Amino acid sequence: MITKEQMLSELQLIIRNGIREDIGEGDHSSLACIPADAYGQARLLVKEDGVLAGVELAKMIFNEVDPELKIEVFLSDGDKVSNGDVAFHVTGRSRSILKAERLVLNAMQRMSAIATKTHKFVKKLKGTKTRILDTRKTTPGIRAIEKWAVKIGGGVNHRFALYDMIMLKDNHIDFAGGVDQAIEKTKAYLKENDLDLKIIVEARDLEEIELILKHDGIHRILIDNFSYEDTERAVQLIGDQCQTESSGGITLKTARKYAECGVDYISSGALTHSVQNLDLSLKAF
Repeated sequence: MITKEQMLSELQLIIRNGIREDIGEGDHSSLACIPADAYGQARLLVKEDGVLAGVELAKMIFNEVDPELKIEVFLSDGDKVSNGDVAFHVTGRSRSILKAERLVLNAMQRMSAIATKTHKFVKKLKGTKTRILDTRKTTPGIRAIEKWAVKIGGGVNHRFALYDMIMLKDNHIDFAGGVDQAIEKTKAYLKENDLDLKIIVEARDLEEIELILKHDGIHRILIDNFSYEDTERAVQLIGDQCQTESSGGITLKTARKYAECGVDYISSGALTHSVQNLDLSLKAF
């Protein structure tokens, strides 16, 4: 998994690119009608029930736009919120608040939606050993904040990208010539390049699981698009030889039943690719 330093670097890139994209050569709307020495105050209003996420990121954005902006926080990341709640106040140069407004809202609305959906899965899995994982099915350029939101919602981050874990999926296996070839080539590659990366292998049926289990050093088997019955059989076959993960169109309606099959994890791309932004606004007062 990526380090805290790598994650911080990703967040800084997102913030700076977001500011570049939105402000460009200048916020002419504010420059036209707001005096440079004008000071103001705004509050972040919650307009929909859910799980709040992005408060800490908002502080980073405000600081990047103008280090003299002051933020008074009333609600934290991970808090359950309702329509009418106030998450924070921001005070300082009016132009600076307006510069940061849209980036803060876009990020927090997206993150809060992801955290809210993740929390629903966490509640659904309560009482089982199964934990919910995200995937790489994220919005290009903002993966770091979407995965951060999953953690705020109580989920677990899968690999961050292609470089921090080995995952041998169906195409890798087919292009390599089969399960055995894909695993052996991967182990040789890791040894030759002195890399210490965990290996996950996707299985499309019970026969592939049996092939995977012949190899040592597999961190997790991805039980992909299995029925409930075959998932139970797969878990029994694997035992404690490695971790288990179910995936493939699993929804809130089906997650509990897959968890009851005994898998360690369920992964869902829908946590990040199929959410509707939580309604938030930043209003002067």
